[in-house]
Amino acid sequence: MRDNQFNLSSANVTEDIDDITGSRRLRRMRKADWSRRIVQETRLSVDNLILPFFLTDGSGVSEPIEAMPGVERHSVDMAVRLAEKAAKLGIPALAPFPRESAEVKTEDGAFISSPDNLINRAVRAIKKEVPEIGIITDAALDPFTSHGHDGILRNGEIVNDESVAMIVKGALSQAEAGADIIAPSDMMDGRIGAIRRALDQNGYNNVAIISYATKFASAFYGPFRDAIGTAGVLKGDKKTYYIDPANSDEALREAEQDILEGADMLMIKPGLPYLDIVQKLKNAFRLPTFAYQVSGEYSMIKAASMNGWIDGDKVMMESILAFRRAGCDGILTYAALEIAEKLKAEG
Repeated sequence: MRDNQFNLSSANVTEDIDDITGSRRLRRMRKADWSRRIVQETRLSVDNLILPFFLTDGSGVSEPIEAMPGVERHSVDMAVRLAEKAAKLGIPALAPFPRESAEVKTEDGAFISSPDNLINRAVRAIKKEVPEIGIITDAALDPFTSHGHDGILRNGEIVNDESVAMIVKGALSQAEAGADIIAPSDMMDGRIGAIRRALDQNGYNNVAIISYATKFASAFYGPFRDAIGTAGVLKGDKKTYYIDPANSDEALREAEQDILEGADMLMIKPGLPYLDIVQKLKNAFRLPTFAYQVSGEYSMIKAASMNGWIDGDKVMMESILAFRRAGCDGILTYAALEIAEKLKAEG
């Protein structure tokens, strides 16, 4: 630039800016809607959405969850109606989570293997009425244990191998009910390989596995635990089996181990605070990669929106787009229905 001075006269400002930028003006393609659409790098489709939802006992029940505005617990018959709505919007898959009654919860969580538990009843009902939609089930024990842990608690310790044996029983019962994908979120060592072996030995070779390879010991799960009824019974914390939020190399090791054991896909949980992990796993392994916009993430957006502090619709869409930008192929979000409806309206 001439004499290192910026010329403020209007006649010469353009010449100076061209000199500064080398005539590389990055705003050129932002000037109109049509040009912004042409160069948009990341796109969100209904095909990227997975709808998690909650189950409860009864008939004709859709009860609001106070800590999760807009989310309800559904009885099995109402879950079928929900599945029909999701399928009509083009959402490819659902992920059910049960709030079982206290009467069926035990120290070892054995009710996970019962064909009469809420997950298995819902899977059978949905597959009968809405066979075209995929169903992803979690084989972790926490909805079925009296202590709220994902594994079996013995003398103050979550015992790994005994827990895996029970998780495998649960996975087989879910596959028998018609689940398309088993997604164990318990973080026990060896559970992916044990589930894969059991599925193959029992004729469920086509049932896939999503590994919650990187589930962190996060503070974002609170509303979920209220929704499934474990918040009040959880003894201690889950730090002995979930990953420390400070660790990313450990997340890579966990993912690699689960891939070696037969995982078809990877899941990161929570989502938005861990987009660096999403990108690392996608770049390292090139497997289909999923993330879960967990209850705390969802509820914070909804609460801030209800208070008028943010534009909730725009923040939700921006958050989900961030998952895609980081490398997610699929996103579990409680807002899947509203996002799908918005995408449909936009054409």
